[in-house]
Amino acid sequence: MAVHSKMGSKSERRSALLVAGACASTAALLAPAAGFVTQGLAPRSAPTVTSAATEAAGRYTLPLPEASSSSTGSAAVGSVGVAGLAAMAARGRHRSAGSMQQQRRVVAVARSARGGDEDTRVCIPLEELRNTDVDKVGGKSASLGEMISQLSEVNVPVPGGFSTTAFAYKEYLDKGGINDFINETLADESIYTDVNKLMKVGKAVRDKIMNTPFQPEFEAELRKQWERVSGGSDTFTFAVRSSATAEDLPDASFAGQQETYLNVMGYEELEAKVHLVFASLFTDRAISYRHDRGFEHQKVQLCATVQKMVRSETGSAGVMFSLDTESGFKDVVFVTSAYGLGETVVGGTVNPDEWYVFKPTLEQGKNAIVGRTMGSKKIKMVYKAGGGSELVPTTEEEQTSWSASDKEVSDLAEMAIKIEKHYGRPMDIEWARDGDDGKLYIVQARPETVASQRKVGIIEEYKMKAKGAEVLAEGRAVGKRIGSGKVNILTSIDEMGNFEKGQVLVADMTDPDWEPIMKKAGAIVTNRGGRTCHAAIIARELGIPAVVGAGDATEKLAKGDEVTVSCAEGDTGFIYKGLLDFERTEQDLGELPEVGMKIMMNVGNPETAFTFGQLPNDGIGLARLEFVINNAIGIHPKALLAYDTLDADTKALITPRIQGYASPKEFYIQKICEGVATLACSVYPKKIIVRLSDFKSNEYKSLIGGDLYEPDEENPMIGFRGCGRYTDPFFEDCFAMELEAIKRVRGDMGMTNVEIMLPFVRTLDMAKDVMEVLKKNGLERGKDGLKVNMMAELPSNVMLADQFLEYFDGFSIGSNDLTQLTLGLDRDSGLVAQYFDERNPAVMKGLEMLIKAAKKQNKYVGICGQGPSDHPDLAKWLMDQGIDSVSLNPDSVIPTWQFLGKK
Repeated sequence: MAVHSKMGSKSERRSALLVAGACASTAALLAPAAGFVTQGLAPRSAPTVTSAATEAAGRYTLPLPEASSSSTGSAAVGSVGVAGLAAMAARGRHRSAGSMQQQRRVVAVARSARGGDEDTRVCIPLEELRNTDVDKVGGKSASLGEMISQLSEVNVPVPGGFSTTAFAYKEYLDKGGINDFINETLADESIYTDVNKLMKVGKAVRDKIMNTPFQPEFEAELRKQWERVSGGSDTFTFAVRSSATAEDLPDASFAGQQETYLNVMGYEELEAKVHLVFASLFTDRAISYRHDRGFEHQKVQLCATVQKMVRSETGSAGVMFSLDTESGFKDVVFVTSAYGLGETVVGGTVNPDEWYVFKPTLEQGKNAIVGRTMGSKKIKMVYKAGGGSELVPTTEEEQTSWSASDKEVSDLAEMAIKIEKHYGRPMDIEWARDGDDGKLYIVQARPETVASQRKVGIIEEYKMKAKGAEVLAEGRAVGKRIGSGKVNILTSIDEMGNFEKGQVLVADMTDPDWEPIMKKAGAIVTNRGGRTCHAAIIARELGIPAVVGAGDATEKLAKGDEVTVSCAEGDTGFIYKGLLDFERTEQDLGELPEVGMKIMMNVGNPETAFTFGQLPNDGIGLARLEFVINNAIGIHPKALLAYDTLDADTKALITPRIQGYASPKEFYIQKICEGVATLACSVYPKKIIVRLSDFKSNEYKSLIGGDLYEPDEENPMIGFRGCGRYTDPFFEDCFAMELEAIKRVRGDMGMTNVEIMLPFVRTLDMAKDVMEVLKKNGLERGKDGLKVNMMAELPSNVMLADQFLEYFDGFSIGSNDLTQLTLGLDRDSGLVAQYFDERNPAVMKGLEMLIKAAKKQNKYVGICGQGPSDHPDLAKWLMDQGIDSVSLNPDSVIPTWQFLGKK
């Protein structure tokens, strides 16, 4: 229910208070209207703040900015709350002149019981605050003040405003007689294990606060600050948000634990919302959260951040993190966005667009967007006529287009980097784009508290042991863990008492109000939400696997179903039928010994790259391009090139996949760019060897449209594949798209650590011809440092190793195909599987010959086949032969490294 600007009677206002966890969490994204305290921002056309602001400014020791102007532009409530909570409108309008004059003083200081001086101001302008003022105004207000004062000159625009203080809050609780009541009520430990008791006690505390009026002195100063910023305009719009003294710390986010109110117009409504913010320190979720994390209730003070708003209801808004939230990989900025007010992103009511931006190449001025995913964006929150907000459906055009441009995403990432550098730690940042002026604004920044706090040197891994299980639902994975249990579908927090520890919580969406039961869940599944919403943040903090944005999980799953929820298989989270076997391992890396060669990794899935990239490694020795084509594209390249002439049924399968891209061809190229760039940045600046596509005809045929173009072969394993395709006129235009993608990754995106590898080069003539094809498409060996390697995997490669090296910079040995072709067996056939062994003397002779040939010509030689991952003794033999590197499956890296380092 929207919070409306029109207020009911005093009795109605008092009775409509914050019920058990009442207002849905809305750390909504705000932004400035006018009078922004930012460098080079012209305020909108509006009356100038006159003598009231000047008079107010004189009371403070720190000067206010010279220009202070205001706007009368409209804005809206971007939170979902309880209607009818209202201002104490009549109070404080006729304070005595003496009382008012008493507030017009320079910073008042009183001697505190703790000893030392205490700032006794009850409101402070944001621009006077620094990050060291958390104890005065809470984490949110202090952080905003820090950014306004320290980052505006480096183009990080932040809306201005003011904050109430912890001193004011303590005075209010003490003089109102509320403190003793709170301490006595919350001393009962049983409320923290009994959800029903918690709801009852929380309501009692909130009622006590809401029924206690503010002191006249506080009201007088609150009005003065409102006048200073708004110029006295009743149409000037504010956001009123909570700022706790224990909030936004490096090890505790308190994300969404208190309330946010948007589109607040007029002093009376502002006062009412401040009152509600004060009461929200004792929402059920906030009480539970503080207790679970060891914060004493009486030592946490709550302040109200009063901030100017942005017209993002006609623009877009979102959240970004200065690291990858799932893996903790610190070299990317993760950006999310949706249309309208940002509460939908933060609250998890919409599946937003997502981007990854690579920091090192962004700072080089390159195109640094290495990954993107279009969200469904089915709804948006907009202002409602007459006040408040509402959710409305987005148009088809909005759903199928990006809610932020590439330039905006890059600009946001640059701001995130500046904020992160200033604070010296990974940050969780909210932003908004104003629909009127088109500018981007930072509206909040707090330390990221989950991924950045993981133990260094400890690798935790979850793995599904069961294969081929039935998938009941899927969505976006949050965390890298696996959980299982019986499904319990809840439709509201009123049903919390029916939830048992270890059950799988399934709901349309959750918000921080649900925290008391989220911590009891074995796993969490929601229909809606993205990976940056509050529910996802809390799930990570609690260490519980969660699948968000599953769409229709509440319909596909039934109460009592036994399910396994896996978030350990990449970006997609799966809900499997049954209680399936999985394993958890934890590796302490410790001190790894030096070994006589480089240890690289085989990584083909971009969704796991950021996790694996943090393992000790010397780069990626094999990145299979067909993995990207199969998973991120799923369409035959010929079908994309012939899109306009396809039959209606095939087109219907392709069209939804290519939305948001300039053309079918551009979709194919861009998706390869993103996949390769994601893999490359995970180990940057260490090298990555990308093997160009090596699909067999039967594998190409399984792609959408593939049956229109691919032949039926008796034995595709030794058929139309590898370089045989690259130099064939049938495949020439398809191969050209691959090469265009590689060229962009190395050039436009600055990933010069990318090398390429050509598979299944049967003859010397084929080697010569394919090098001409590369050159024709702008990838010339040696130019701009490009290295071209050959996958040495055929007996002909072994016999003519010296001659093949004339065309290439080195060998990457494919031991899988080399073994099957040397021993004359089909490695896909179970009938002869017992004979497949890379340690067969004939195979090892071939390996020895390849290594010697490369060494003789002083060229690179490595191995990327399965053998060294399965057989550490083979890896040791290869090291003794002088091979430059072995490329292992990621789960084999540490044990093989340790084995090779044994003395």
